[in-house]
Amino acid sequence: MAAFTRRAFLQWSGLTCLLFTTRRLFALAPLRSRGDVPWKVQQVLKQLFGDRPVQEGHVQLDVPTVAADGRVVPVMVESDLPMTANAYVKAIHVLVDNNPDIHIAEFRLTPEIGQAFLSTRIKMRMTSPVRAIIETSDGAVWGAAADVRVTVNGCG
Repeated sequence: MAAFTRRAFLQWSGLTCLLFTTRRLFALAPLRSRGDVPWKVQQVLKQLFGDRPVQEGHVQLDVPTVAADGRVVPVMVESDLPMTANAYVKAIHVLVDNNPDIHIAEFRLTPEIGQAFLSTRIKMRMTSPVRAIIETSDGAVWGAAADVRVTVNGCG
């Protein structure tokens, strides 16, 4: 039986470290592409907005990448669209793909607010994309999405 040499030990150690690092990098990769919307979410979007497409832009969604507790996940939504009497953000919708109820919240706004901004906390059942969708007074629909990894179930 051949002796286990220092060189062999270093080679196997390096290979092991490389494998663990690669595995960790794959775990941190995005959950899905932006254009990949699950069927259930598509149905909710169709109920809310009909055939109007959700366009990307004009919405800034701020959520944590990792939520330590799914019972209190902070969500901030802001829009750069004007809030005038003629053109304003009419509603902000918050959706979570993997929750029992996908459409978490709907907030109705008026032009008197001055700025379309929302800060709240939501419950999340598991790791999932969170979507913020705004609806304007002229019927346009804008949205943004971000993945949130949940470590402790908030809906159980």
